[in-house]
Amino acid sequence: MSQLSFVEHDHRNCIASGLTVAEHLCLKKDIWLTPIRRRVFEILLTEHRALGAYEILEQLTKDGLSAKPPTAYRALDFLTRHGLAHRVERLNAYIACPSPDKRHDPAFLICTDCDHVAETTVPPGVVGIAEGTGFDIKKTVIEATGLCPKCRTS
Repeated sequence: MSQLSFVEHDHRNCIASGLTVAEHLCLKKDIWLTPIRRRVFEILLTEHRALGAYEILEQLTKDGLSAKPPTAYRALDFLTRHGLAHRVERLNAYIACPSPDKRHDPAFLICTDCDHVAETTVPPGVVGIAEGTGFDIKKTVIEATGLCPKCRTS
């Protein structure tokens, strides 16, 4: 998995392909990507950074949707439950998953200066150690902090 959010890329294509993958995934799982869930996912894709629930709620309100906090939290719960988004514990925020159609254990690289987040995968060594001991990993939360390329050069 690439760390697209730290490198230049075609952001419009990134958003469009993310929405397409999400729609196909929901059809395949026979789950409903409601207009609010879709808009919350689109906000996460557009911002390309970790957002708190109240930041999302603010955007929904700007969009003319009369959303209350439970609306945002329910949409985020749906998105995280189905692998379309992840919760970044350190920031108490959410980020769109760049590969929701692929089984993976995410790890996050978090810039301590600008709070920019890039998703990568848990190093195979961690999974290998767990498998070697007979441990069945159900969930991982790996968050590394440091400086992103932009902040390092500033």
